[in-house]
Amino acid sequence: MKNYACSKCGNKVYFENVQCVKCSAELGFDPDRLAVIALEPLPGPAGSYRAIGHEGSALRYCANAAHAACNWLTPVDTGDGFCRACDLNRTIPDLSVNGNLTAWQELERAKKRLVYDLLRFGLPLDTTPSGGERLAFDFLVDATTGHLDGVITINVLEADAVERERQRQQFGEPYRSLLGHLRHESGHFYWNVLIAATDQQDSFRAIFGDEREDYGAALARHHAEGPPPDWSERHVSAYASAHPWEDWAETWAHYLHIVSSIDTAQAEGMEPRASGLIFGAAWPFRAYDVYREETFGALMERWIPLTIALNNMSRGMGHNDFYPFVIPTAAYDKLAFVHRAIRDYATASSPAMTVAGDEGGPHLAPISPPANTAPA
Repeated sequence: MKNYACSKCGNKVYFENVQCVKCSAELGFDPDRLAVIALEPLPGPAGSYRAIGHEGSALRYCANAAHAACNWLTPVDTGDGFCRACDLNRTIPDLSVNGNLTAWQELERAKKRLVYDLLRFGLPLDTTPSGGERLAFDFLVDATTGHLDGVITINVLEADAVERERQRQQFGEPYRSLLGHLRHESGHFYWNVLIAATDQQDSFRAIFGDEREDYGAALARHHAEGPPPDWSERHVSAYASAHPWEDWAETWAHYLHIVSSIDTAQAEGMEPRASGLIFGAAWPFRAYDVYREETFGALMERWIPLTIALNNMSRGMGHNDFYPFVIPTAAYDKLAFVHRAIRDYATASSPAMTVAGDEGGPHLAPISPPANTAPA
């Protein structure tokens, strides 16, 4: 996640900010610019703004700003008044019920970060023009979290930190978060976009296994018997061993964790080591758009020392590890596959865009991991 500067006073501002703490300018996130911008009101129509320091059409806040659930902007002439991210909502909880508003606000904050990731990658939110599906969200009470036909369903109870921790312990998970759920479920949507719709099933099966295995039976077996004893030698998580689709979704979520975290660390100037950085050298070294430029090998060279440092820092504060996972060689190759699938799609969708791949091998082929792939 990038940091931003208030375009009125230059003060540092952040993704969720709605007001600059220095000059009190109103702020909003513009999904077209992928930036937080300062606003000044226009004389009309009511609720319309102009971006300070930018040319463009009149803007207004998303309709969900009225519930303190969104700071994204949309053109004034948008019919329903929802921003690009909130327009993906198919169902939200009854906000008149006690606790639902707070839970939905938490869900929206996590969802906005997922949509930001997808926009930074250049991935589509709607593939219906090419015969695919449109990404959508149902936030429901007493529902089963999952994905079906483009719709991601999230149980509203996942926004309750106590309930989330209870389930984390019940299922023996080292990590559980709203953003993690959303990234995982989005992986099922993008399997259809990047693999099934691009004739990449054979390449997928060569590394993840055959997704034609009975999915329901595989999940029932996993929940009844648990993961195989050697799951940690081949997967990023125990749940990834349940079925090739879950392996892909878990690996996809981890890849998004990696890219987003490196982007944030780069923006904050806090990486302990990076390619080409000499001990004692002045910060900053060259910054990359890690969503579109950095190679997979270079990403992992940055990710591993970053997680080691952050795990140690988290332990020093008495908390659990920031990234409580070890990446075995097989999972490293799966992460590389996800990386290349995204880059290949972005390149094909926008040939003029510069997208770095990984030198030395064909697209969607595994590459060797660095010497130490264990973050702690």
